[in-house]
Amino acid sequence: MLVDSPPEQRAETAPAPPTRRAVRALGLLASVVILVLVALASIAIGAKALSLDQVWHGLFHGTGTYGDVVVDERLSRTVLGLLAGAALGLSGAVLQALTRNPLADPGLLGINAGASAAVVTAITYFGVTSLTGYVWFAFGGAAAVGALVWFLGGSRGATPVRLALAGTAISAALYGYLQAVMIMDDAALGKMRFWTVGSLASATNATIVQVLPFLAVGTVLALALARPLNAVAMGDDTARALGAHLGRTRALAMLAATVLCGAATAACGPIVFVGLMVPHVVRSFTGPDLRWILPYATVLSPVLLLGADVVGRVVARPSELQVGIVTAIIGGPVFIFLVRRRRTAQL
Repeated sequence: MLVDSPPEQRAETAPAPPTRRAVRALGLLASVVILVLVALASIAIGAKALSLDQVWHGLFHGTGTYGDVVVDERLSRTVLGLLAGAALGLSGAVLQALTRNPLADPGLLGINAGASAAVVTAITYFGVTSLTGYVWFAFGGAAAVGALVWFLGGSRGATPVRLALAGTAISAALYGYLQAVMIMDDAALGKMRFWTVGSLASATNATIVQVLPFLAVGTVLALALARPLNAVAMGDDTARALGAHLGRTRALAMLAATVLCGAATAACGPIVFVGLMVPHVVRSFTGPDLRWILPYATVLSPVLLLGADVVGRVVARPSELQVGIVTAIIGGPVFIFLVRRRRTAQL
């Protein structure tokens, strides 16, 4: 005769529900798997149709036409897409925490405008024609504008509102300068038209090597700021009560965002909406904890960027749409949706 166990014993032997931490960890692991699949798709799919056998041969033998297409073109742009996507997502998440604005993106503080203005200046007045030359000018422009925004925002006394206002004002001025120079110089307009929309098509190993140290330093710094930025996000008074150093945290956050976004923009051009959309979407299922938002943004932002790049290669065969155009087409409706949802939630 079977006898039921008492309720207390059944409760003790019942499997415990998964914790929130375990669910987040499994989700992050699943995100890594998705990223690997998208990266493989980026290598296998392109404007030029190749069979899987041809892709395999080109990837592991690296000779002949298949090697040129797969290794020299697709593999390089996939690696750059991974690095740039992670940088844009991380910088967006850091800036959203820094400004306490969930709709902030790297363009809010003028970093994209600084890089673009520097590249236009390099082409028009210094005769720079190669992508490897653009990189240093773009990164220098992004860094200079980041420092200027920090100074105008009040340096150690900077507040989220001051930083956003300073960035917006500088962006407007620089984009006016950029448009004026490009209108007056047809040669600059012709050379800049692909860079300004954002593209991975010109990726080279040399470009990757140039920006990799900056991306590595920026990534480590951003991830290390997760706990201090959590305190800052609670408000200045609460952050001070928790022992956070507001000035130092904001300065390091500005530095991390500038290095990450500046390096990515220098290599690919100003790609919009990646730094806005991914951290905002990630926050909806991780909560406000930056210890989870930053790793998720690092993994899922390249998924969006590489996925958009693959779409751009397929929809316009035998030509292709630049990845910046695809992310803008995707990002516009998503941005409107996010703004409307945020407005509805406040009513």
